[in-house]
Amino acid sequence: MQCPAAGAGTGLARSIGIAKGSWSGRQNRWPEILSLLPASSKTEATLSERGFGTARPAPYHLALFVHSVGDTLMSLHELNTLPGVTAAPEAATRQFVFNHTMLRVKDITKSLDFYTRVLGFSLVEKRDFPEAEFSLYFLALVDKAQIPEDDKARNEWMKSIPGILELTHNHGTESDATASYHNGNSDPRGFGHICVSVPDVKVACERFESLGVDFQKRLSDGRMNSLAFIKDPDGYWVEIIQPTPL
Repeated sequence: MQCPAAGAGTGLARSIGIAKGSWSGRQNRWPEILSLLPASSKTEATLSERGFGTARPAPYHLALFVHSVGDTLMSLHELNTLPGVTAAPEAATRQFVFNHTMLRVKDITKSLDFYTRVLGFSLVEKRDFPEAEFSLYFLALVDKAQIPEDDKARNEWMKSIPGILELTHNHGTESDATASYHNGNSDPRGFGHICVSVPDVKVACERFESLGVDFQKRLSDGRMNSLAFIKDPDGYWVEIIQPTPL
């Protein structure tokens, strides 16, 4: 038997190490695992309905259980009381903004085409470092009317908003047959994916299909049929979701 398809696991499953080859020693953590689940998901009735007892299950069944409750929403109180969570961050962080994430790309022309044409990003800034032989490209997924025309104002605006994507291009990698970047989803694992929210995930995926975009997971794959994963030219995964239930 196999665990749910790629992209279908939950953060909880990953946090407790329910992955291929990683189960050793995890059976003894069943009480801890239960303690991390939302209260509404770990009642005896819920466990029974899902075919699980309170005894420690086999690894595969536990993975399926965690997956089956993975869409259960936790209350804000439950989220704020999880181990390690600071419910009231310090006032000094109040105006902090998660501004950008960075991906290294092999062929900047292909990457810009993917992110601007396929996903609708706008290039809002470019910085060249000729002596170090690399360039930085900053993209935002916003209404173009929001982007300031003035260079200085646009630079300050870009640094103040959330969700900027920075692409780093090391000059010459596009013509280097040996150049490639690890997407983090095979050993050694690390980085996972970025995510784009769309109004209608089915319509979006139909368009991606028509454009010949590579899929890691289609809506019909696995048990989580409300999201998909596409791949950019370097193989980085981009999760596609919609805000409302299908």
